Amino acid sequence: MKIAVLPGDGIGTEIVEQAVRVLRALELAFEIEQAPVGGAAYEAHGHPLPEPTLTLAKAADAILFGAVGDWKYDKLERALRPEQAILGLRKQLGLFANLRPALCYRQLTDASSLKADLVAGLDILIIRELTGDIYFGQPRGRRVATDGHFPGAQEAFDTMRYSRPEIERIAHVAFQAARKRSRKVTSVDKANVLETSQLWRDVVTAVLALYPDVELDHMYVDNAAMQLVRAPKSFDVIVTGNLFGDILSDEAAMLTGSIGMLPSASLDVRNKGLYEPSHGSAPDIAGQGIANPLATILSAAMMLRYSLNQPEAAGRIERAVDAVLSAGLRTADIWSPNTTKVGTREMGDAVVAALRGKALTRS
Repeated sequence: MKIAVLPGDGIGTEIVEQAVRVLRALELAFEIEQAPVGGAAYEAHGHPLPEPTLTLAKAADAILFGAVGDWKYDKLERALRPEQAILGLRKQLGLFANLRPALCYRQLTDASSLKADLVAGLDILIIRELTGDIYFGQPRGRRVATDGHFPGAQEAFDTMRYSRPEIERIAHVAFQAARKRSRKVTSVDKANVLETSQLWRDVVTAVLALYPDVELDHMYVDNAAMQLVRAPKSFDVIVTGNLFGDILSDEAAMLTGSIGMLPSASLDVRNKGLYEPSHGSAPDIAGQGIANPLATILSAAMMLRYSLNQPEAAGRIERAVDAVLSAGLRTADIWSPNTTKVGTREMGDAVVAALRGKALTRS
């Protein structure tokens, strides 16, 4: 099993290091190769996704990705900014399905910004289409307006677009995932305003005919955003487009107490995937050893389950994380009184110790 490890920028190197330590503690036959990506790759090669990194990603069975981005690169032209690396990987590898679980661990209900009774037992899977929509639609750019409210003024424009096959394949992913859960899918769109969303709703409804055992409901994105904070446990699987999924998945993440706890997977049609934490590079805390590595460690568990066909090993990691939380160990983002605050390395140590069956105690 060949794993491409792309740590990236900011806290990416710190959290990926801990995830790799956890993978090695499993003592499975991994071949792990590392390469720069994002700002680190720009510094080394003049491009955020240099050819050697892309070649490695294509050759690997799965990719473990950290995070990219730093304020110091904000003045670069768009094509050279670190964030273009992840967009490029999604496009080049055909990673069209983004799976973002929002799971509230029983030990962290008090860390949520919502009341504990609203989030206790929360388990949502957001499935976001990843290679279409307004992020990739053409044409896009800037120009001088020739019509509208302010002719002659500078304006910018982007194109939201989806084709039927793009919607069909992400709908299949959602319905198949629902069959392994509670058999309920909520499709989120803005069909009362957008032609793109009207097609989305029509196609998702048509695909449902192949899944008579799954319940489907439709919801406008503004209502979905409200219901996520009003009654989050009413959702099971949410499927939506790239733009809406980007926003709703981050909202759902905060219901769980910290985005630092949430992994993600981006899959192609053969379940080859790129696995990364849902959070960003956090350059403001980089190098301080305080970042939470659990989202990255749990991303490694998802990688084992979805791309490397190692569900037992994935379960071992997930149980180890649960044990660490039960022992009261917390990084700063999830710390609360009566728990023990630890750093990035110490949290990695604890997960490795739990994997090896060692008893965990608070320091």
